[in-house]
Amino acid sequence: MSSHISNVRPNPDQVLVDIADYVISHEIHSDLAYETARNCLIDTLGCGLEALEYPACTKLLGPVVPGTVVPNGAKVPGTPYQLDPVQAAFNIGAMIRWLDFNDTWLAAEWGHPSDNLGGILAVADWLSRTAIAAGKPPLTMRQVLTAMIKAHEIQGCLALENSFNKVGLDHVILVKVASTAVVSQMLGLTRDEIIAALSLAWVDGQSLRTYRHAPNTGSRKSWAAGDATSRAVRLALIAKTGEMGYPSVLTAKTWGFYDVSFKGREFRFQRPYGSYVMENVLFKISYPAEFHSQTAVEAAMILRGQISAAGKFVDDIKKITIRTHEACIRIIDKKGPLNNPADRDHCVQYMIAVPLLFGRLTALDYEDGVASDPRIDLLRAKMECVEVPQFTADYHDPEKRSIANSLHVEFTDGSFLEATVEYPLGHMRRREEGIPLLVEKFRTNLARRFSKSQQQKILDVSLQQKPLEDMPVNEYVDLYVIPA
Repeated sequence: MSSHISNVRPNPDQVLVDIADYVISHEIHSDLAYETARNCLIDTLGCGLEALEYPACTKLLGPVVPGTVVPNGAKVPGTPYQLDPVQAAFNIGAMIRWLDFNDTWLAAEWGHPSDNLGGILAVADWLSRTAIAAGKPPLTMRQVLTAMIKAHEIQGCLALENSFNKVGLDHVILVKVASTAVVSQMLGLTRDEIIAALSLAWVDGQSLRTYRHAPNTGSRKSWAAGDATSRAVRLALIAKTGEMGYPSVLTAKTWGFYDVSFKGREFRFQRPYGSYVMENVLFKISYPAEFHSQTAVEAAMILRGQISAAGKFVDDIKKITIRTHEACIRIIDKKGPLNNPADRDHCVQYMIAVPLLFGRLTALDYEDGVASDPRIDLLRAKMECVEVPQFTADYHDPEKRSIANSLHVEFTDGSFLEATVEYPLGHMRRREEGIPLLVEKFRTNLARRFSKSQQQKILDVSLQQKPLEDMPVNEYVDLYVIPA
């Protein structure tokens, strides 16, 4: 006996409607959000420039068919490539995520909202160059910053109460959804077309997190966001043709996202969409390390000085207890062999051992040359992670959102030292301290790729709010071009 299932097409799921209405209608009035978005833009592009020093990244860049140049296509900063917007989004997205050094958002789900810049900048640049060719005005960088604020907000608000990692899905699903929404608006899609595009993003097969965890940790985690934001551009372009959507993609019984991929649970929301996420986003300023370890690395740097002042050496350490929050243990508490750089930058023990030994933690410290030092694994073997319930509670508290770690070092003579850091340097509570260092990070990354005169041209506009906002997108991107 079969049960009757209605074939009446339902109204679109409210989640889709709310996102579409937000990107179409919501006005951003927060000066703080725009100032933070400008800092986010320069930091994110700087991270991409640093990644261009790594062949493992650059081998994935360029056109699908070598030698292809797209007239009026989007340019990829720091390279000679001019590509279609889908492939340009992949290139930019892979660059900015490669070294795990761009911004972070931590909640029930975590992720890196600036990953959306891949799709945003590629589409904005392509639209601008196409408009100029047709005798029309280009987009301005203010429109890019607005899209960034809204993409951050969509990804971040979905992440606040909904854990995709607990059902085995990677957080780049939220990059795809957020990028689809803002790119669709930039492309001029109607409200119904944006809803259709969003449904296409949810109906896609979603990335598994297995490439972020033992025993499969690998470099896909460095290009997964580029893949997600480029897929968003493709889906938005498909929806722009009038291709149909799937209105109950989330709520459909048996076949919808909730039943298939979210254990039957509906999404929960803590707050309406505004500009909260951009205003409170976490910057990675000091260390290219998975964000749950940032305060642990800071604590390790403090302890290195204390150990030296006490007349002791790393060899005198008997045990290190890492007092931490639950998310850190779930993601980066890792024993046993570490097989590649992607494995190492997701191991809290490794990220503590390196600064204790060398007084630094850089992207190069994840490479084989440093990792082969036997003292690192000897130190790792002395470490144990222990959850502190209050640290976990404060991590989820919307008024705190701390990412606390405390290191307790016991020595062979019975003495001990301890260092605790609750809020990392890039936290909202440490903005005044952090932003000057973020600017220095940007200067350092520009110097990796450009002449002094080209660096100065970029800095002259990038460090000033209104001149940047008023600048045509194509002119700003041209500042980052490397001749073929």
